[in-house]
Amino acid sequence: MAENEYRTATVGDREVPYDPEQLRKIQEHPCYSETACHTFGRCHLPVAPHCNIQCNYCVRDFDCVNESRPGVTSKVLSPQETIELVRKVIQDYPYVKVIGIAGPGEPLANPETFETLRLVHEEFPHLIMCISTNGLLLPEKIDELQKYGVGNVTVTLNAVDPAVGEKIYSFVNYHGKHYTGREAAEILLKNQLEGIRMAVERKMFVKVNCVYIPGVNDDHIVDIAKKVGEMGAFSFNLIPLIPQYKFAEVVPPTAAEKKAMQDRCAPYIKQMRHCARCRSDAIGKLGQDVQANVYSGCSRK
Repeated sequence: MAENEYRTATVGDREVPYDPEQLRKIQEHPCYSETACHTFGRCHLPVAPHCNIQCNYCVRDFDCVNESRPGVTSKVLSPQETIELVRKVIQDYPYVKVIGIAGPGEPLANPETFETLRLVHEEFPHLIMCISTNGLLLPEKIDELQKYGVGNVTVTLNAVDPAVGEKIYSFVNYHGKHYTGREAAEILLKNQLEGIRMAVERKMFVKVNCVYIPGVNDDHIVDIAKKVGEMGAFSFNLIPLIPQYKFAEVVPPTAAEKKAMQDRCAPYIKQMRHCARCRSDAIGKLGQDVQANVYSGCSRK
C-alpha cells in the first residue's frame, strides 16, 4: 500500500478523515513516514524507569553507548530536567519535531511520564507528542494522554491469542496484583485491544510494534497484523527478536525472513520498514543519533 493511501481511519462502521493537523503528525514524524525520517527527528525523554510486565526478551539493567535497542538509556531524567533538554534540542536541532517517551520502562506506569508530558506540552504545544506503551494501562490513561496533546501512540502487541501471549510474558502486575501464565496474557491482551480501540476513536495515530520471535509467535504474526488493521491502527512495525533473557537461545529471524513476513502482513496494514530500534534516550534523525552531543552540553545531576 502506498503511503498516501492512508488518509482515513475506520472507527466502528465509518471512515474518519484526517485533518491537516493530524496529517502533520504523520508527515513530520520519522517513525510514521519513511520520507520524514530523512528530514525530521525525534527526542526521547527517559523519565519512566519502572515496568508493570516482564517480557521474556527484555533486559533493561545495563547500558552501552554503542547499543541501540529499546530499554537502554544512559540516565533516567526527572521531569524538570527534560525541559532544559528539550529547550536545547529544539534550539540546536530545529529539525526535531517529535517528543517521545519510550521508557526505559513502561511510560504509563510512571507518574513522571504525565508530569513530563504536561510540562513539555505547556511550553512547546507545537511539538508532536508521542508515547510508546505495552498497553496494559492504556484504557485508563488515554484521556490524560489526550489532555496533554499526545497524538501518536505506539503499542507493543506480540499476540492476539493468550495461548501465544503466555509464552512471551513472565508476569503482569495490574492494580496491585501479580498475574502469571494464561491469566496474565488475557488481562494484557484485553487492555491492549481496548486501548487501541479507544486511541483510534480519539483520532490518535496508532503504530503497533510486534516482536518477531521464531518458534513462538511467527505463525501468528499475520493474525496480529490483520486484527489491528481492522481496528484502524495506522502502521505495523515488525521488530526482529534480540536474543536475551529467557529467549537468549532463540535464533532471530534473518533480514529475508523479516521482509517475507512484512510482505505477508502488508495487505492488512501499512508496514514500517525503516525502524532503527531506538534507545529510550535517542535524539536526532533515525540512524543519526546526536544524544551524546546533547547530553554533554546539559547540566546533569
